Amino acid sequence: MIREVLRMGDARLLAVAEPVERFATPELAALLGDLRDTMAQLNGAGLAAPQIGVGLRVVIFGVRSNPRYPQVEEIPDTVLINPVLEPIGAELEEDWEGCLSVPGMRGAVPRHRHLRYSGCDEQGLRFERTVQGFHARVVQHECDHLDGILYPMRIRDLTKFGFIEALFPGQDLPPED
Repeated sequence: MIREVLRMGDARLLAVAEPVERFATPELAALLGDLRDTMAQLNGAGLAAPQIGVGLRVVIFGVRSNPRYPQVEEIPDTVLINPVLEPIGAELEEDWEGCLSVPGMRGAVPRHRHLRYSGCDEQGLRFERTVQGFHARVVQHECDHLDGILYPMRIRDLTKFGFIEALFPGQDLPPED
């Protein structure tokens, strides 16, 4: 089911989400279905449960190659529950981000370039990945939602934050996180 995505200003987006304690339940399957449907409807790169008003540590993400956005690398469709993020090295990379909870805007956000993340899938099976670049950015963006952080809170230079049509007139941009 397609759910309403909360927008910046809604206090629920600022809350810290609770860990998932029970896996492979009908309730978790329904939540994941709603996240997938909502993300697909809005052409997002990822979506966190708090963005649809569910205060659990659940994110989904994935990006398929798209001729409109050839510069965006493919990211496998992933369910990540109770994530743990470990930056690898101190290298930060600033790049543009958008968010389904901050529609119509983009901002330049510094993120760790290299990252190891771990967590559970919907069955409760633990997994770990080491990633870099856009994949690492998407994971960090989505997991920030679990701690009540929206990307504008991480912007260092507010001259690099604004409405898409003002910042990038006439350009196609990659999907929003």
